[in-house]
Amino acid sequence: MTAALEVELKLRAEDEAPLWRLAAIERLARCVLGPPREFSELDRYLDTADRRLGAARWACRLRTRDGSVRVSLKGPAEHQAGDDVHRRPELEGPAAGDLDVSRWPPSAARDHLLRLTGSRPLVELLVLRQVRIEREVSAERQLGVLSLDRVVVLAGGAERGRFLAVELELAADAVDGPVADAAFAELRAMDGLTPEPRSKLERALAMLSSQP
Repeated sequence: MTAALEVELKLRAEDEAPLWRLAAIERLARCVLGPPREFSELDRYLDTADRRLGAARWACRLRTRDGSVRVSLKGPAEHQAGDDVHRRPELEGPAAGDLDVSRWPPSAARDHLLRLTGSRPLVELLVLRQVRIEREVSAERQLGVLSLDRVVVLAGGAERGRFLAVELELAADAVDGPVADAAFAELRAMDGLTPEPRSKLERALAMLSSQP
């Protein structure tokens, strides 16, 4: 298995103000921000009934955007001392709306998911419905994407909560350098934003666990 490395700074927003600001500014530190593009997404998080993926520290997300469905498998986070940037392996591929993985188009993500689950059936843990604004981040070349997310947590067909998130995902070869450092630092210092150590799935699960 050869997985890409996902590298991103995750932040939680206390209110809408930093999202509106990041949608309007032209630069982030030494980076130029492209025009904002808005998408509506539905993310279904899956596991087996006995939680084999969670036990292996992998997460499976089935994302629907513009009528297209893709699977993302995200592996164990790689934490470095004193660093709040998230690093974890990621496999992606085409998928379908049903949960029969064997019927999805072939991909490395599908094959690894079948290995992790032992081909056991998948069940839906929860759903995140989000409106996402994306802006390309560049400095002489495209470095990554800034995402501004308004997220609704759904479980059992009912809304269970909401949260706001900001994510700056950079290409693995663009992270270690002064341009990336300056962009990360500006986001950390922005009023209303706080670095978030948890993934969206972890935030949603914590929200559900605190409710009756």
